[in-house]
Amino acid sequence: MKQGNVFDVLKERGYIEQCTHEEEIRELLGKENVTFYIGFDPTADSLHIGHYIQIMVMSIMQQYGHRPIALLGGGTTMIGDPSDRTGMRSIMTQETIARNANNFKKVFEKFLDFSDDKAIMTNNAEWLLPLNYLEFMRDVGINFSVNKMLAAECYKNRMEQGLTFFEFGYMLMQSYDFYVLNQKYSCKMQCGGNDQWSNIIGGIELTRKKTGEQVYGMTFSLLTNSEGKKMGKTEKGALWLDREKTSPYEFYQYWRNIDDADVEKCLALLTFLPMEEVRRLGALEGAEINKSKEVLAYEVTKLIHSEEDAIKAQEAARALFGGGADSENMPTTEMTAAELGEGMTVIDLMMKAGLIKSKSEGRRLIEQSGVTVNDNVVDDVNATIAEKDFEEGKLIVKKGKKVYHRVNLV
Repeated sequence: MKQGNVFDVLKERGYIEQCTHEEEIRELLGKENVTFYIGFDPTADSLHIGHYIQIMVMSIMQQYGHRPIALLGGGTTMIGDPSDRTGMRSIMTQETIARNANNFKKVFEKFLDFSDDKAIMTNNAEWLLPLNYLEFMRDVGINFSVNKMLAAECYKNRMEQGLTFFEFGYMLMQSYDFYVLNQKYSCKMQCGGNDQWSNIIGGIELTRKKTGEQVYGMTFSLLTNSEGKKMGKTEKGALWLDREKTSPYEFYQYWRNIDDADVEKCLALLTFLPMEEVRRLGALEGAEINKSKEVLAYEVTKLIHSEEDAIKAQEAARALFGGGADSENMPTTEMTAAELGEGMTVIDLMMKAGLIKSKSEGRRLIEQSGVTVNDNVVDDVNATIAEKDFEEGKLIVKKGKKVYHRVNLV
């Protein structure tokens, strides 16, 4: 177990955004082993990079002797958190939610030690699904002011588009989670992304009203770039932690290609490197900063996937940046001869490979000399690819300066 106050560590690395009682929380984390929780609603079949910040926090806090509860939202996902959304989320089946939750568990187990009750994984479906509506509203709903709820940030952005009563109940459900975890596991703190502030406050107030006990809340920075925009968006959508949705190579390349201004922040938030090394790498300039990006990409890929994946991705990236494009580790699309037929336009091929979102984007790239096939610049928007263009059944498409994709003819 590491020595020192984990609050200072989290503060120095840039995680902490808001605290309900900053001095009391720091004192509490310094003098006793605290049980805390972070909730994860399994709305997709994989966690994405936005969740990774919360996982890192749980891991760091456990290293300093505190006990994390990874709460899977099997119950709350039936509603869906209206925070940071402009429309109602589609309602999911219990079977889909359970399958998604199982995928989340695999990631948590890479970062947390669940032996001897050092960490807990539980699911709020256990206590939310059996609830009786009238009893719940009488015991829990009576503690909430509608006026205060409507003023909360998590509901404000939905008021114009329309907020259903179904979604309005989310805050009550999440608040009830905190109360239940406090009773079952002596949980004293809820943590989460900064968009969860209103929900966390609701849980603190409910627990205090029902038990008289003071509990605490702490939120963490959302992963944003130097311009304040959310990071983790790729050509194909979110940057997923599941290798089937975002390959280790694509994952590595995302971090290898981030802006210079974001390197130090990402090293601090997404790796376990000592802060002295983070600051040293973040201070590099010019071409030297690329070494820092390599370290970042390697470390994050190693943590999420494996050291072997990180090494393969790094070797592939170095080959490509060095001008070679013969690596076996780059993203690949397989195509049958029947699919190719007598020929396919380069634009259609790029669409199939997920390299572009629209044909107009493909035309624009070609017109700007931004597409090459097997190292030959494509200068005709109507250019086609035939079986003869594949070298030993392989074809390399390059988009811009850094995005490579291999197409295998099978």
